[in-house]
Amino acid sequence: MKALVYYGDHNIALEERPKPTILKPTDVIVKVLKTTICGTDLGIYKGKNPEVESGRILGHEGVGIIEEIGDSVSQFKKGDKVIISCITSCGSCEYCKKQMYSHCKDGGWILGYMIDGVQAEYVRIPHADNSLHKIPATIDDEIAVLLSDILPTGHEIGVQYGKVKPGDEIAIIGAGPIGMSALLTAQFYSPSKIIMVDLDDNRLKLAKELGATHTINSGTTDVEAAIKAIVDGDGVDVAIEAVGIPQTWDICQKIVKPGAHIANVGVHGKKVDFEINKLWIKNLTITTGLVNTNTTPMLLKAVSTNSLDLKKMITHHFPLSELEHAYQVFLNGAEEKALKIIITNE
Repeated sequence: MKALVYYGDHNIALEERPKPTILKPTDVIVKVLKTTICGTDLGIYKGKNPEVESGRILGHEGVGIIEEIGDSVSQFKKGDKVIISCITSCGSCEYCKKQMYSHCKDGGWILGYMIDGVQAEYVRIPHADNSLHKIPATIDDEIAVLLSDILPTGHEIGVQYGKVKPGDEIAIIGAGPIGMSALLTAQFYSPSKIIMVDLDDNRLKLAKELGATHTINSGTTDVEAAIKAIVDGDGVDVAIEAVGIPQTWDICQKIVKPGAHIANVGVHGKKVDFEINKLWIKNLTITTGLVNTNTTPMLLKAVSTNSLDLKKMITHHFPLSELEHAYQVFLNGAEEKALKIIITNE
């Protein structure tokens, strides 16, 4: 089969690899129909994760059709079309029992990281009964790809951890796929203002189309002053950090009012300054996390009603044979006007 293989910092190759096989009775083999590239895939590509072994097949988001099932799989059958969750869950360890699936003792984020992933024609999915979701006929395959990771991530780690509630004034720092997912799912909770902050005017324009009430270009505007003018007060109720760099974290620290929440969603590769000397008095709640995908079933129902305008997030399409080029397009997202890329197996 064709697969996108990682060989170290800035070294990937689309090549022939053996088709995966069932290793445990809880496994299934999925024929991948569509996949995508995540910001964490780019992080691995850039050498940000030295723990990833050379020779690893990348990717943790996708949809496909079950081709083989292990003897212990009871919730799925051959031929089912499924969403491949970015998080693998055994369903029985202490963390899974708390719905902290990202910390599963025999799973968590392992696809395309600790085991071979979905940027290939076929993939082995461990603990299939707890790590896949059937796709209803009402959901398009490309939309279903967004339910693998970015929608539950933005919703759970951004919106839910940020405790967004009706009437809140919130700011989302970063208008990439995760920031846009937080923007869309925040609207379930009826905040009064949603301020999107980014350097890219194209992404800010799309954010307005997807429901942002205000946008700020942080490259040309004093974000702190602009936000305080918009909310006419001490700051926002919720700041969602959706990038993972020191500059965006710094913005979040500056724009929150007393009693606010800072929900960090971005994957940080460097240390940041935590201004506890200024923040200790503000009665803040600061959260971090890796998605658990425990809200994926709810999001599936919400998406099936077509209440979220998700198609606008998909900007590019490539066949699997052009996946190496797709990485370069996503790597240069601002110039290419790329947000979410869909890769289709031919």
